[in-house]
Amino acid sequence: MQFFRSINKIEAMTFDLDDTLYNNEPIIRRAEEALQAHIAKHHKSAAALSANDWLALKQAAIKKDLRLASDMGQLRRVVLTAALSNTTPEKLKTDLTNSGELSDAVEACFNCFYDARSNFELADDVHEALEAVSSKLPLVGITNGNVNAQKVGIDGYFETIFHASKSRPMKPARDMFDEAAALLHIAPKHILHVGDNIIKDVQGAVNAGYQAAWFACNRPMKLANEPVSVLPHVALDNLNELTHFL
Repeated sequence: MQFFRSINKIEAMTFDLDDTLYNNEPIIRRAEEALQAHIAKHHKSAAALSANDWLALKQAAIKKDLRLASDMGQLRRVVLTAALSNTTPEKLKTDLTNSGELSDAVEACFNCFYDARSNFELADDVHEALEAVSSKLPLVGITNGNVNAQKVGIDGYFETIFHASKSRPMKPARDMFDEAAALLHIAPKHILHVGDNIIKDVQGAVNAGYQAAWFACNRPMKLANEPVSVLPHVALDNLNELTHFL
């Protein structure tokens, strides 16, 4: 554990999820593979789309509605709708009003991905850390992703989990930080946010008046490798070090 700033009394903690509590990249890769297998089996025309075709649909969706950049679930539904209905990027619509077979097909694809995306188990030491901290302090999740916390088995540690969405801009925007502080009725200066991303988590938390603990489970903990513009209050070697602040 390395300190960069003095620490105020901590009365609550907020947590990023992806790449803080678990390595998200291989999970997403397996989920994408499961989705493509489902599409190959049930939707031959969409299966013929190239990686560049899928990217073009995604970029077109965000260009038409910038709020989709913060809502991974809705963005995926928009892209799936376009792919399954042979819609070109130029004619893509972001206001989904599907019904009947197309709606069912999109939801089947989405659920295939979402189920696989949340099909993993956390390491025992992560559960131990969350259990120890949550027994003493209120915790709130703040994530730009859309993992199913109940399926993963972490929902019980948190008062609630805020997911970025069309109405909740993703970190480093301060909206979810402000919402968490309001829910907890605790001043931001007494909340410690734990996250892996130097910009989205550390910079976002500090800008919202929080204290920031930097921890990444998916890469070496070397600030020299990170796009540092704002230092965290503390860098952790493992999540169990959070018990130091109880």
